[in-house]
Amino acid sequence: MVQFFDEISPSLAKWIAQQQVFWVATAPLALDGHINLSPKGGEGMFHIVNPRQVWYEDLTGSGVETISHLRENGRITVLFNAFEGPPRIARLYGRGTVYEYGTPEYHNFIPAESRKPGSRSVIVVDVHKVSTSCGYAVPFFDFKAHRTRLLAWAAKKESTDVPTVDAQGSGLVAYWNQKNARSLDGLAGLIIAPLTTEILPAQNTNFKPDNEGTKRGLIDAVGPVNLLVGFTLGVLFASTYMRMSQ
Repeated sequence: MVQFFDEISPSLAKWIAQQQVFWVATAPLALDGHINLSPKGGEGMFHIVNPRQVWYEDLTGSGVETISHLRENGRITVLFNAFEGPPRIARLYGRGTVYEYGTPEYHNFIPAESRKPGSRSVIVVDVHKVSTSCGYAVPFFDFKAHRTRLLAWAAKKESTDVPTVDAQGSGLVAYWNQKNARSLDGLAGLIIAPLTTEILPAQNTNFKPDNEGTKRGLIDAVGPVNLLVGFTLGVLFASTYMRMSQ
């Protein structure tokens, strides 16, 4: 059964801190505009300031919908759901504010020593309503690990920006200019970050790109059962061929 609250309770805050992924939903005011829903993950990305305010570190991506929508109207919903333990869905309804890399507010939230590679903004949400519901239809999933490929990609981009930022080059600032300037509907995206004249490379870059996709590609493509069947048929075929050739 759905329940509504005016703020995030201590028990809900504790549960949120245990979740490994969350979703962010925003939309433009235009009736034919593109509604956006983005999955977010990564260790230490989401923070609860108090029962009515939260924020998360926004990493560089190929789109800039959330930032653009918040600039236009501020509406945002953050969703969490349980993949293990008792079922639960929680939604945080609020007004979002964007603080781009290069602004004093951004650096107040994220000092250089804790900034992640590719970090482009801080999204602060002032929560005005909280809801929880059952989540009975959400399946069980086991958490294995956070992916590191985006961080590795961004770290490489940032290293290209050092020591000189080139808005037309192949570094992170160039990517912001090329991919993060406008939303799908033409709304303004990043404004300040692409004008930066200095990128401070993230300090915490002690990771390697995950190879999950490469290692599991064959198994995911055909499935373990099909692999076993194929192997068995291969053995039978080889045995038959050997007997016939003797």
